[in-house]
Amino acid sequence: VQLQASGGGLVQPGGSLRLSCAASGSDYSIDTMNWYRQAPGKQRELVATIINDRPTNYSDSVKGRFTASRDNAKNTMYLEMNSLKPEDTAVYYCNSVTRDLASQKVSISWGRGTQVTVSS
Repeated sequence: VQLQASGGGLVQPGGSLRLSCAASGSDYSIDTMNWYRQAPGKQRELVATIINDRPTNYSDSVKGRFTASRDNAKNTMYLEMNSLKPEDTAVYYCNSVTRDLASQKVSISWGRGTQVTVSS
């Protein structure tokens, strides 16, 4: 499975962005998808988790402001980010826990990051 994240950009504090993570490939199933972010000089942080189409976890720093969702018809996961703060500035990554339907092998896939910059 290949993941492609997009939707990042420059936004003013208080603004909004929607990130997308599109999955492509064949004969697979995805149970769990995650959004991570990594700010300069900091460790990668788990931002949101979706298990079987339901958001199940948000980091405390984004609760109430970010909403994760998934559209199975489009094989795409989204991260709606509202009330953005300068401290949300980071490279955002998506990943998935994927099962190959033929071999039942489970693997983790990462997409290339997309930069989000919150600045006036």
